Amino acid sequence: MSRDQEVSEGTLLWEPSEEATARARATRFMHGLRERGVDVRSYDDLWNWSVTEIDAFWDAIWSGFEVVGERGDGPVRAGGPLPVDGLEWFPGATLNYAANALRHASQAPDRTAVVFRSEAGGHRVLSGRELCMQVAEVRAGLAELGVGKGDRVVAYLPSIPETLICFLATASLGAIWSSCSPDFGSSSVIDRFAQIEPKVLLAVDGYAYNGKRFDRREIVAEIEAALPTLAATVLIPYLDPAATPDGLRVGMHYGDLPKSDKDTLEFEPVPFGHPLWVVYSSGTTGLPKPLVHGHGGVVLEHLKAITFHQDLGPEDVFFWYTTTGWMMWNYLVGGLLVGSTIVLYDGAPLDLWKLAADTGVTYMGLGAPYITSCAKQGMRPGEEYDLSALRGIGSTGSPLPPEGFAWVYEAVGKDLLLGSLSGGTDLCTGFVGPSPLLPLYAGVLQCRSLGAKVEAYGDDGKPVVDEVGELVIAEPMPSMPVMFWNDPDGSRYRESYFEMFPGVWRHGDWIKVRPDGGCVIYGRSDSTLNRGGVRMGTADFYRVVEAFPEIADSLVIDTGRLGEEGRLILYVQAAAGTELSDELVGRLKRELRSALSPRHVPDEIHQVPGIPRTLSGKKLEVPVRKILLGTPVDQAANRDSLANPEVLDHFTPLC
Repeated sequence: MSRDQEVSEGTLLWEPSEEATARARATRFMHGLRERGVDVRSYDDLWNWSVTEIDAFWDAIWSGFEVVGERGDGPVRAGGPLPVDGLEWFPGATLNYAANALRHASQAPDRTAVVFRSEAGGHRVLSGRELCMQVAEVRAGLAELGVGKGDRVVAYLPSIPETLICFLATASLGAIWSSCSPDFGSSSVIDRFAQIEPKVLLAVDGYAYNGKRFDRREIVAEIEAALPTLAATVLIPYLDPAATPDGLRVGMHYGDLPKSDKDTLEFEPVPFGHPLWVVYSSGTTGLPKPLVHGHGGVVLEHLKAITFHQDLGPEDVFFWYTTTGWMMWNYLVGGLLVGSTIVLYDGAPLDLWKLAADTGVTYMGLGAPYITSCAKQGMRPGEEYDLSALRGIGSTGSPLPPEGFAWVYEAVGKDLLLGSLSGGTDLCTGFVGPSPLLPLYAGVLQCRSLGAKVEAYGDDGKPVVDEVGELVIAEPMPSMPVMFWNDPDGSRYRESYFEMFPGVWRHGDWIKVRPDGGCVIYGRSDSTLNRGGVRMGTADFYRVVEAFPEIADSLVIDTGRLGEEGRLILYVQAAAGTELSDELVGRLKRELRSALSPRHVPDEIHQVPGIPRTLSGKKLEVPVRKILLGTPVDQAANRDSLANPEVLDHFTPLC
């Protein structure tokens, strides 16, 4: 597509060649199924089979990938029908996530397993052999500290090799992992970790970001003091190699972890649903929900998603720009399950395209706002760097507008697949996303993921096609949480997902499922713009506003309540060197009237120094709405969970 061509939702941007389709891993999977009598000849056939013959599909994933573990002769599912009703996947089976994640590393010990880069110039490479040896060492050390099956190990660590090693060591013991990035403040970390009563805390002394150094030793001490169950706080010197654990109640140096005479890596077999990690909802208000995922569900889901949707395998180099406080770090680690080399990066996103070029990345995952920002800056990465190895780009975190899709093909490369995906921490995966077998249209996520019966529900709780509705998952998936921590009767779990449509997972997004199976995400359904009875997702609004070169970011809030229409208020962050003038306000209103409707012209437009976002990049639409309606700022949002908490003070209650 040329720069002069108009792009709109549904513009065709890419189609797979016959050769690419033939070599895709999903194609090979279909060939194998046909040999066993399952007549699947297209992606649509495969998806339909995967969500109707659910047990057969997930059984084929286990056997097709030769999962390391004991499958047993039990059924795929028992009990239920939902996780909150006691649904069990693969009852009687045992496995261990770490055994599956390190299988390829142990089979190909001389291949590169991990590449690490940092903003400060750090550079390390771990072979399969080195990764396995270091996991074995840390495993032995944790065991000597008394960590065993079911104990919790928590980490206040950036995306560095030690974090990966400690996670795999924890999982190998059958212990339970949970992590926060060191840019989280102490209260945000304590809100998360205190709920699960950990035995060991792993932490760095500090980190560097965007050219600045941040000493976190006082924060680590605060966290430790709030966790009375700790047997040890293990300090990993990172900001200062000479840092010591002085002043910590149960502090010790990472290099002083107890050693063991065992030099081989072992794995504790655990049931399919045994807790692997605890991840948390965004936590902008109240205590974050502690979501527990099981070993088996994560192994099967990530094998399926990374292989058939990202189309990755042992020859690939997989990178996703993420912190350890976002589930995309867990997803990135899943690249080890398929034998890919994974790239860990710690630092600000100064030039991720150069990082990809320097490390030979074949699949690069980004947040949608980063892609939009690069487009606004007029970057041309495909011309500036050698990205010849790159064959796929992932985009997530928020909806990517059609113009963002088009920019990738104009400025990065024409022969790669842009894999926009939507999902979440809740299932630790994308359940709407890419397929190497399907054409790609601007603004459209190519397909519903295999095994994910995603539908758009109307107000009557019935599926609609080519209409915007509530995103639901109508059948269980193995990576749905096995439970919430400290929710013995499942009431919090049920309230979170199953109350609106009993028996069906309601995710909280607006979605349109097209007749061809492609999907469009329109933003959170709990922050809908409802003007004169016309509902619209905020993604449509942002697409119009942020197309203006003078606007760097924006936030729109509808203050209406049930039975009472409120004001529509637009907040804008001006691009560098510009201001919100009367002339710009007029142009914004005219464009919104033309592109959306007269009902969606804001009643007020205000300039603010920044738009509040969570640490994972999501805009704070619901908390800001609460602030405007009178909720005190510190009750509406947890500042420690924000990337830029200082901007919250520019949002005040309406008179």
